[in-house]
Amino acid sequence: MYKWILPSLSEVLNNSQSTAAVCSSTKAQQQWRISLAATENLLLKNLTTVSSDVNDVRQGLVLAAPAPVFSNSQLTQSLQSITFTAQPFNPLALMPFEMPKGEVAIADVTAPNESILPLLKTDPLATEQFCLVFTDKFRLVLVLAEEKDGKRAFLFSFDPEVAQQAWQALGARVMLSNPDLFTELEELVQKYYPKTPDYRMVVQFSQLLLAELPETEDVVTGGYTEAQKTTSTSSHTPSSPPPSSRSDVELLQAFAHEVRTPLTTIRTITRLLLKQRTLPANVIQRLKIIDRECTEQIDRMELLFRAAELETSATDKPTSTQLTAMCLEQVLHSSIPRWQEAANRRNLTLDVILPQHLPTVVSNPAMLDRVLTGLMENFTRSLPAGSHIQVQVIPAGDQLKLQLLPQPQLKDSGAVTTSTCTPPIRKALGQLLTFQPETGTISLNLAATKHLFQAIGGKLIVRERPQYGEVLTIFLPLEGEEKKEISKLKVNKN
Repeated sequence: MYKWILPSLSEVLNNSQSTAAVCSSTKAQQQWRISLAATENLLLKNLTTVSSDVNDVRQGLVLAAPAPVFSNSQLTQSLQSITFTAQPFNPLALMPFEMPKGEVAIADVTAPNESILPLLKTDPLATEQFCLVFTDKFRLVLVLAEEKDGKRAFLFSFDPEVAQQAWQALGARVMLSNPDLFTELEELVQKYYPKTPDYRMVVQFSQLLLAELPETEDVVTGGYTEAQKTTSTSSHTPSSPPPSSRSDVELLQAFAHEVRTPLTTIRTITRLLLKQRTLPANVIQRLKIIDRECTEQIDRMELLFRAAELETSATDKPTSTQLTAMCLEQVLHSSIPRWQEAANRRNLTLDVILPQHLPTVVSNPAMLDRVLTGLMENFTRSLPAGSHIQVQVIPAGDQLKLQLLPQPQLKDSGAVTTSTCTPPIRKALGQLLTFQPETGTISLNLAATKHLFQAIGGKLIVRERPQYGEVLTIFLPLEGEEKKEISKLKVNKN
């Protein structure tokens, strides 16, 4: 018996005896998160290179709620994305009954790749988080829902028939409000229908899932694992935080998620509005500012979430399986304009010095840009207005060195100031955050930032120069040094 006139996706998967886990809210949320990360990596490994013709790049369909689940640019260009939401500020909530005919095309599947469809607040589906992926190689359903006893359940299935039933549950809702749109979506769903699930896709997903999982405490002695006892002996600080600290980290994790979800929805709606060609120039400019601010805060929340995720691991996790050879030049060319724009907004100048040829480095492509941008954000906020920043990228043996150097300020006469630079006041907020009273800035503390760089294969060193302030140096291993990095991680762990 269904809770409503139509089944929710959790009911569909429960009836099909799909893989499920019922547990605490924090653990279920973590399972949902790591499964989305594994799905993103699975799609990136199996999608073909994006072409310049927008009509040819769609290689699948993603149905999600209550906000888009993938932010990788390759995926957003390659996949048609439909978001279901019951948010009260959804501009399409009255569609198609109240909207002019010409504007219904915003939610049409033939429009650009992002669309939003409404859900009724009384629909149990509005309380679930879900992601349906349809490609010509596999179908996958992920659902995070609340059970009758108040516990949360995470469920997933690769069964094409289960995915079809999940689509029928969603499609029935679309049919009630927009039969024409249902017809187009139905054709698109059936276009991606593998007759049998390829076991290699499931195996690959399992490997990616294991790569994302934090390690658990296998042998506990006196409250610490064997690895933790080794770490505490060398550093005199146990790597597993006490219960109060762990609660603090889990609270930060939940906060980051709750803030990011509505921001993602606002950004999606903003981008849909920007696709309308009849908007006045001043409205477009303001929408672009909203989009930029949302993106910056979403990336900040992602960093907070990932930092908290690392801290909740009982032991340091070797991340070698997540590292891959990548082109740093592409990351920098897309990041530097954003860094310069952020510096200009704070009345700072930024000078970037790059070598003629940037070698290939080994890191995590999905996270490197966010971690670097987050570090640059914190760095620029700690400098007084009028400061100049120099970014140098130079080879350093078997590594690549990226350095952020605050330069001496110039007086009006052109002379260099020699006064000592006063470091910003930073107050600890819990285990991971610091607060700067002068600017009101909340950011990750140094230890958490270093941990993030370690997780993506790099190393961060911070040094103080009395006249100029902090100098940040990031080291990334060059291609060919990956095996050495993996060996180091294993040695450190043992």
